[in-house]
Amino acid sequence: MRQNTWMLALSAVMVMLLAGCMADLTGTAYSRGEARQAQTVRYGTVKELELVKIEGTQSGIGAATGAAVGGIGGSGLGGGKGTTIYSIAGALGGGLLGNWAEERLTRKQGVNITIQLDNGGYLSVVQEVDPAQNFAIGARVKVLDQGSATRVVLN
Repeated sequence: MRQNTWMLALSAVMVMLLAGCMADLTGTAYSRGEARQAQTVRYGTVKELELVKIEGTQSGIGAATGAAVGGIGGSGLGGGKGTTIYSIAGALGGGLLGNWAEERLTRKQGVNITIQLDNGGYLSVVQEVDPAQNFAIGARVKVLDQGSATRVVLN
C-alpha cells in the first residue's frame, strides 16, 4: 500500500512539472525578457490561414519522472534478482512513457498566418491559436518583430 502512495505522489509531481513546462505561444503572450523592449511594427492584411500542430517539449522532465515512477513500481514485483530486473524494466518503460506523455501534454494547436504587408511584401508567421484573436482572411493585423520573435495580433 505504501508503494501505491509513492507512485501516486510521483505521478502528481510529474503532472505539475509538465504543466510548468507549457509555454504560451500566442501572439499576445510575452516572456519576461521581452517586456519593456522595443518592437518593430508593420501592418498588413491576412491572405491565408492554415491550422498546424506545434510540437510539444521533450525537456527530459517527463522521462525522468516516468523512469522514477516506473522504477519504484517495478521494484514491488518479483523477488530477489527479479526485483532488480523489474525495477530496471519499469524505469526504462516509465522513462519512454513519460517522455511520450510530456510531448503530447505540451503540444499546441497552431495557425500559420500569411500576411500581405502594406508595402506589398508577404510574410508567414506560425503561432499558437488564441481564442481571443479570431483571425479571418481579409482581417487587418499588426506584425510585431522583436529580436528573433515575431507575432501577429489583430489591428
